[in-house]
Amino acid sequence: MRRFLDWFFRSRETGAITIAQWPNLILWIVIVAGLLLWIWPSAGRASVVLTIAFKGGLMIWGADEIIRGVNPWRRCLGAAVVVYALTTLVP
Repeated sequence: MRRFLDWFFRSRETGAITIAQWPNLILWIVIVAGLLLWIWPSAGRASVVLTIAFKGGLMIWGADEIIRGVNPWRRCLGAAVVVYALTTLVP
């Protein structure tokens, strides 16, 4: 089990255990859009734009993690985020 966990969480780039990383630009956009949706929940055009930025950004970030994730954990996290974004597209 220890060997599996080491393989699953160890970064292929640095060799360090990597569970979370500092957000990149796309994830910062998702965070800001999500916060604005939470603070300002309206039914207008701004809400539509923020929702597109939030869910679109999540799908882009997830796809990026699937392709370029530093370990299997990050790739699985990206896949889970993409599945979440896709399943919540239709209200």
